[in-house]
Amino acid sequence: MAVAVGHTESRPAARSQLTVLWESLDELGGGRLHRCVLAHHLADLQDDAADELAWDLRALAAASDGFGDAGFDVREFAASLQLNVADAYRRLGDVASARTHAALALAACDDLDDDGYGRMIRAGVARLAERIDAVDPARPRG
Repeated sequence: MAVAVGHTESRPAARSQLTVLWESLDELGGGRLHRCVLAHHLADLQDDAADELAWDLRALAAASDGFGDAGFDVREFAASLQLNVADAYRRLGDVASARTHAALALAACDDLDDDGYGRMIRAGVARLAERIDAVDPARPRG
């Protein structure tokens, strides 16, 4: 419900609702998957890029050990999580970190299926790489 509110009505209200849920996760027995998904949605509701990055990094940290406890394969989320972190770094002007996480996102795309979701994430990674190169063209390797 709070995610829908954030997309259709009030970002501050949705952010507040999800923050309350985040603060209750331990009491509710939320696992890494819950932390990852909730942090991912909270990142999308931030107005400030630094706050968004902090939530994106929480989502990435929650996913770093996998979701074995929930029966999900973290590889399904890795490219998207890395893409979000890379884009937040880009918007904050940290091109080196943006480039590092964009490369990790690209590598993680190998684990995506060739379906609508996989194509969407791959296209997002390609667009982000173009944006990073527009700000700071990649140095020739040699």
